[in-house]
Amino acid sequence: MALVEPVPLVPVRELGPVHFIAIGGAGMSGIAAAYADAGVHVSGSDAADSAALRQLGERGIDVHVGHDPAQLGQARTVVVSSAIRETNVELAEARRRGLRVWHRSAALGALMLGRRGVSITGTHGKTTTTGMTAELLRDLGTDPSYVIGSPLASSGRSSQIGAGDFFVVEADESDGSFLQYPAEVVAVTNIEADHLDNWGTAEKYFDGFVRLCRQPHVRTVVLSADDAGTRALRPLVEGGDRSVLTFGESAEADVRISSLQVDGPQASAWLVAADDEGTVQLAVPGRYNLHNAAAAYAIGRALGVPGAQLRRAAGAFRGTHRRFSFIGELNGARVYDDYAHHPTEVRALLTAARPIAGAARLVACFQPHLFSRTRDFAAEFGAALALADRVVVLDVYPAREDPIPGVTGELVAQAARSAGADVTYVPDKADAPRVLAGLLQPGDLALTIGAGDVTAIGPAAVALGLLGGSWR
Repeated sequence: MALVEPVPLVPVRELGPVHFIAIGGAGMSGIAAAYADAGVHVSGSDAADSAALRQLGERGIDVHVGHDPAQLGQARTVVVSSAIRETNVELAEARRRGLRVWHRSAALGALMLGRRGVSITGTHGKTTTTGMTAELLRDLGTDPSYVIGSPLASSGRSSQIGAGDFFVVEADESDGSFLQYPAEVVAVTNIEADHLDNWGTAEKYFDGFVRLCRQPHVRTVVLSADDAGTRALRPLVEGGDRSVLTFGESAEADVRISSLQVDGPQASAWLVAADDEGTVQLAVPGRYNLHNAAAAYAIGRALGVPGAQLRRAAGAFRGTHRRFSFIGELNGARVYDDYAHHPTEVRALLTAARPIAGAARLVACFQPHLFSRTRDFAAEFGAALALADRVVVLDVYPAREDPIPGVTGELVAQAARSAGADVTYVPDKADAPRVLAGLLQPGDLALTIGAGDVTAIGPAAVALGLLGGSWR
């Protein structure tokens, strides 16, 4: 797939009716809802029905299941994601009519015009950091606009058009679309090779972040002081009218966290900045969430928000959908769901879950995402999954890719076995709820993990228990 290049933006009021192809997707639904909130006539279609599609319909958006050229209606602008191919009948009709066709990043960028934009990106942690930043600014009364790749647990919404000056967006680096946003503050949580199916090499992936931070409208770059990738980025982007603000556990960090407490379902740390210090107490677990909170704090300071207010507001954040989300109980075991889909994310997730599980077993049900990522990182996934006591591995969720010969979930299962894990490989996803339910014992903590449709496995397994299913 080709990388997305920025296009000139047009104010939202000049776009006319807007039609979204694949409107129910995580990256599209929030933007579509924001357009509706802005008073634009919005329609859209998706290949299958979903909760997101139904929620958009409940908000008055004209949604359709299935694709048909007639569904474009009177649209003057059509918005697509990177997953939409030119063979899509609605896209083909839009091309035939000569309609404006925008990538979703351009549609989001247009919403940001005239606001103080904040663009949050990185290989890991961008969704949570964006959610934290949006909620901090909202709870402090600034009434920000935001678009996040996952709904906030507190409101169930992934977007909002506020009356305030700030507009906070999660910026997707996977396809280069993060270059589209007119942001004055850019935050990079970390940089680690990923999405090489699009970028080609780790060097080109890194160079994308350099290009992002050097854009002329960027005034402040917020970077991790602990991550090797962002440390390498700093000397390439600082200087001129652009300032750099760092966060992390490093002694050199401008926003430094120390005395981390991460042994339970909550997390806390002592935070020190130039003119502020005190405790940050989170209602979500894990060291990585304290780093996300430090990043959100640094972003708030870059926007001129007082530090003490930011620290106090951090405790109100309850997470985002599919980030250590509680699903239910089954056979005396707790079942959670998480979007982690890179080895580093899986390792961080299981590390955070281990003390919460306590003396009980930690059970991981993992679905690899993308054939190329599975091929490139099978060994690393296996090593990360070996942190669990029992592991279930599903076959690959293909997303936007065609199969690669010889690349299946069995590669990850074998790598996990080699790393010492007790592994069950389940090539047919339909069998996974029964298999997972059969493994669980009272007290276990189970996690369904991945960016694909593994999220349906936990609820299905719990439902088996509610129906009185027998698995042994």
